[in-house]
Amino acid sequence: MTVTTLPTALTEHRAAPTLLPAVEVVYVPAPDGAPADAPRVFAAINAVMRDAMPVGKNQRNEQQNYAFRGIDDVMSAMAGPFRTHGLFILPTIAEHKQQRDGKMTRTAITMRYRVYGPAGDCLLADVPGEAFDYADKSTNKAQSAALKYLLFTLFMLPVDGRSIDDGDRQHPTAEPPPEHRAEQQQRKQRQQPRRSNRAEVGPGEQPPPQAPAGPPRDYLAEATAAPSPEAFATVRAAAVEAGAPADYLARLDAVATQKRTEANQPDRRQGPAAVDQEQAAALSELYDAARTAGLVDNAEADQTFANRYGRPPAEANVDQLREMRDDLLDHARAGGVQ
Repeated sequence: MTVTTLPTALTEHRAAPTLLPAVEVVYVPAPDGAPADAPRVFAAINAVMRDAMPVGKNQRNEQQNYAFRGIDDVMSAMAGPFRTHGLFILPTIAEHKQQRDGKMTRTAITMRYRVYGPAGDCLLADVPGEAFDYADKSTNKAQSAALKYLLFTLFMLPVDGRSIDDGDRQHPTAEPPPEHRAEQQQRKQRQQPRRSNRAEVGPGEQPPPQAPAGPPRDYLAEATAAPSPEAFATVRAAAVEAGAPADYLARLDAVATQKRTEANQPDRRQGPAAVDQEQAAALSELYDAARTAGLVDNAEADQTFANRYGRPPAEANVDQLREMRDDLLDHARAGGVQ
């Protein structure tokens, strides 16, 4: 099995101890016997990218007054597209370093992620993660940070908008340039707080209890369940406001088109019942006409019908039953039975 290594630009600087570990991506082809038509991992990643919804800064650290995108929100946004397109991630810790820094524990890790596609081929990606914590959660937080940024960078996960006062800067509280102050003020009025260079909240700095943020909306499911065009329009408008990409909006429009097509078609679920009821009525009319024409009983009517059509009335269609009924009534009016 051939393994192809694709080094990144950081590979050239491995010797510098102050830089983060180099990020390398390795592709492992599908095993022998994998279905030829199964999508490879590259195609599955592309499909997940098309379905991924934006993830906003819905989590907030009250102690340090910043908002951040929590790992739970990111995983909730990716879980549906992953299941739909048969993609999954297997994580392992390739490197783990830990030290005390005053009252806190500093953890630096290198996570190795294997991103598998439906055919069994995979991409290997090494991603660094770093976190501080007062207790014993620094490793967990470092893993969460590494996974979050793997998902953001590998799948180009969209966000609600760009933050002018970006918390990833070295000095997040620095005064923004004058040309940005007006826009920053507008963002503050819309209650979009700043974020710091801290990614998660530690056990020793938990904010006061808050109502948990709800999971990301599944606009496709809501559009499919919309009972009316007006309800669908409301769902689509909400998706646009949330920053849904054009590909996602096209899928919503396809759902609307399908619903309109189905609405213009007859309700097939009631078709067989309606046909059975009409056939029963036609059969009853046939027996009434047979008695009018002088046939002794239903058995004789059945035999007369079978002699003509080669099948009993119960197996005939409505047109045959009514044709025989009309002939019997005509014969009765003529004064005899054939």
